[in-house]
Amino acid sequence: MRRAARSFAVPVVACAIALTAVTTSVALSASAQPKSTSAPQETSNMNAHPYLGMWVTADGHIRHELLPNGRYDEARGRRSSAYQGNYTVNGDHIDYVDDTGFTADGDFVDGVLYHAGMVLFREL
Repeated sequence: MRRAARSFAVPVVACAIALTAVTTSVALSASAQPKSTSAPQETSNMNAHPYLGMWVTADGHIRHELLPNGRYDEARGRRSSAYQGNYTVNGDHIDYVDDTGFTADGDFVDGVLYHAGMVLFREL
């Protein structure tokens, strides 16, 4: 019985080595492929997302800056960085999770961000 167990050990190791080599080869060839330049639906490539930048209420009291790394920085009145956290955009919908775990969401409609009862406009 020990011989049978040993005879299976070598093919299993050989298969594991071959699988690792194939996986590495596929990963390397995939990383060599050119990246798509089309605008993503989600924030995986935030540098190309059309909603990046500063969004402000009409009175300028609330300011949301959507950063290219998937983070946001919200200022309120004279208090800069009042809230910070992560955001994701899917289509015209945005989900926020601040650094304390609080969640909120909003929607972009005709160039306006509707978020938590607030109306924010793009600052140009």
